[in-house]
Amino acid sequence: MENKDVVIVGGGITGLSTAYYLAKEGAKNIVVIEKSYLGSGSTGRCGTGIRQQFTTREHIILMRESVKLWKEWENNLPKSVHFRQGGYLWILKENEIDTYREYVRLQNILGVNSRIINKDDVKLIVPDINTDGIAGASWCPSDGNAYPFDTVDALRIALKQFGIPIRQFEEVKEIKVENGIIQQVITNKEKFNTHFVVNAAGFGARKIAHMVGIDLPLKLYRHQIAVSEPVKVFLEPMVVKGELYFTQTYRGRIIGGTDLDEQSTESLSSTDGFLPQFAKEILSVLPTISSLNVMRQWAGFYVVTPDHHPILGGTDLPGFVLGVGFSGHGFMLGPVVGKLLAAYIMHGTMYLPEANNLNLERFRSGRLIQEKAVIG
Repeated sequence: MENKDVVIVGGGITGLSTAYYLAKEGAKNIVVIEKSYLGSGSTGRCGTGIRQQFTTREHIILMRESVKLWKEWENNLPKSVHFRQGGYLWILKENEIDTYREYVRLQNILGVNSRIINKDDVKLIVPDINTDGIAGASWCPSDGNAYPFDTVDALRIALKQFGIPIRQFEEVKEIKVENGIIQQVITNKEKFNTHFVVNAAGFGARKIAHMVGIDLPLKLYRHQIAVSEPVKVFLEPMVVKGELYFTQTYRGRIIGGTDLDEQSTESLSSTDGFLPQFAKEILSVLPTISSLNVMRQWAGFYVVTPDHHPILGGTDLPGFVLGVGFSGHGFMLGPVVGKLLAAYIMHGTMYLPEANNLNLERFRSGRLIQEKAVIG
């Protein structure tokens, strides 16, 4: 049996980032518990993108801050996370331009350098793009991407340097609560006496919350991704068109996905229908890659809330802290969410006022904050 000030459940970017910022604040007696290997959930299955082109004050401000922290991670973590600001190019039809112009106006007010560009400018950014049917695009050059497994490994090394233990292949089985106070976290290998638990369990977050009698409004949606063989890097931005998105990693692989309009499911099996649909859509935009071989396809979960914003901060149970429900945006939000949750644990509030709007209570009171720019 061990005594811990904070037990973090989940070894993806949210849990590791929270541990990292707690350690930077001087916390030492914490532990990260992961039931599989680090990054085995949504973090290691994501499409690598990092963007500020959202439609709500909350998402824009959090991502504006997160991009700053991604830069710090690239410069200060023990190894490169391969953060690259190649931009996001959101391709638009004529009837979408005015709507996205309003989104860009809000982004600009909040300090994000996005803008609406015409078809000729799109061609300058991606010379090989097929501009048929394109009226223009929403473009933000400070958006970008990073490599998920290098990010996870960089955080792992940093936590090791801080002396923070990470317990992989260990599963939380029970959280004991007495008189409204968390007393113990019990795993299949150990018991931890603690009064603070961070639920950063990704697609397992609802199960963890049920252990303390809290029901989270989360649904799981399978999203599939494919990656090509490596070629010389020629594509800097993430390109988005409708439900399609794709970019090129620093290792030269084209990575991307699209939406098959699936119902909520707990299956992570890949399907036969994904690759033909993805190939059809990506080749309509970038026909020059038709000869590339696809090396692998896989699936990951969007853990979705009713308003497509995460649930952050405290709950009715003192010491039970949430970093869940990212609706496909968890990787990009990882740095800022970790810093926010660490601030909440150490100081009782999150340092960005907008983050405090993203609490669990909003679903009970009906004060939802609807995000409109969701890809896939």
